[in-house]
Amino acid sequence: MMTDLDIMTSISSTDLVLPPTASKVAGAIVRMREIVGEQFVLVDEESLADYGHDETEDLSFPPDLVVKPDTTEQVSQILKYCNEHLIPITARGAGTGLSGSALAIQRGICLSMERFNRILKIDPNNHQAIVEPGVVNEAFQNEVQKYDLFYAVDPASKGSCFLGGNIAQSSGGPRAVKYGTTRENVLNLEVVLANGDIIWTGANTLKYSTGYNLTQLMVGSEGTLGIVTKAVFKLRPFPKHNLVMLIPFSSAEEACEAVSAIFMAGIVPSCMEFMERDAIDWAISYTQSSIVVPANIQAHLLVEVDGNEMDQLYQDAERIYTALERFDVGEVLLGESAEQKDQLWMLRRKAPYAVRHNSVYKEEDTVVPRAALPQLLRGVKTIGDKFGFKSVCYGHAGDGNLHINIIKGDLDEHTWEQELPKAIREIFTLTVGLGGTISGEHGIGYVQKPYMDIALQPIQFELMRGIKRVFDPNGILNPGKIF
Repeated sequence: MMTDLDIMTSISSTDLVLPPTASKVAGAIVRMREIVGEQFVLVDEESLADYGHDETEDLSFPPDLVVKPDTTEQVSQILKYCNEHLIPITARGAGTGLSGSALAIQRGICLSMERFNRILKIDPNNHQAIVEPGVVNEAFQNEVQKYDLFYAVDPASKGSCFLGGNIAQSSGGPRAVKYGTTRENVLNLEVVLANGDIIWTGANTLKYSTGYNLTQLMVGSEGTLGIVTKAVFKLRPFPKHNLVMLIPFSSAEEACEAVSAIFMAGIVPSCMEFMERDAIDWAISYTQSSIVVPANIQAHLLVEVDGNEMDQLYQDAERIYTALERFDVGEVLLGESAEQKDQLWMLRRKAPYAVRHNSVYKEEDTVVPRAALPQLLRGVKTIGDKFGFKSVCYGHAGDGNLHINIIKGDLDEHTWEQELPKAIREIFTLTVGLGGTISGEHGIGYVQKPYMDIALQPIQFELMRGIKRVFDPNGILNPGKIF
């Protein structure tokens, strides 16, 4: 039986295509210009640096060239060339990723999908839409709303992130608790394989039981198995009304415990977000909000219910109040008007930006069964005390997804670089021990792959490695990610 180390070493030594030589790069530049046109092949230093980073810490991996196709046929020709010449190719969306998944760590070609920005068809009768991967999430939401339809997946970066990136990571966001992540909202995908072949992964149907579900395999694969060029999304009727409640707690652990209590009361909120004291304080300062948090409050839950009947929503709110009676809560703020709801939501959506504004940090994307949230939060704080770091936590409490922001603050470089990985390993070990896993929506990418042995057994690595080799035998697609 191979050990975890054997598996990791085997994968890294056999499945990682090498950076291209200068002659290969020169040949690729000529061929790419033939395929997409000279103006859509970037080789200048400034552009390469710009496409060499995303929102993942301060990482920088400039590619050898950036190529911007705008048709599936162009992508097919590009991949066929790269596969024949063993040139690494990394697909990139809007650059909002948090795991380094779209960074060209083996150089080669950065395949920018930004010109794939068309909504091809909205089908109100079947509640579906066919969309290209370079469409911005919020723009898509706004367009389908014109048909009184609803696309529910809305990450914090919805105003800038691409749908293709959402597919690559199976992004979630606040409404995943009721409506699911990207995975639950994709019906079918057009994909270009490593050798240039073009396939559709399934069918535009709500049910699918025709062999293996390749659609679900592609979602969350981070561009390591193929390049998505079209997606068929599932839509819903747009909910006419919602209510938003900001619920303060004197204890962060009690706020986490209250999550299960609300579900046990028979309520399935459209959103249920957790923010501990520092997160909301930093967000208030960052947004210059007028909200004042009493000194005894240590955490908040932001809860939204939606539907078509206001009477039902008020009843849901009453049941939530009843479920909270056994907890030490402060005065609940109820957002009824659009302005009030926007003000409350702004605090949660701006929390990640507030953290970035305050300090260098590392964000971990843990997820556990929601009843285990109190143990996870308590354990994170204990590990922080042990290693001497401060953490600021917030996340999608309704589905057990806790974003742990480890703050550098006054930590010296040795502690930050050498000791912190040990602390992160302890956090992930705790998470998996509670029945969870090490990423809920940000993906594994580059920065989380050293910890994959905590979440997966050797046999699982063997199976994933086999899948990768079937789809990408030469290892050209996003090399160095996940494994």
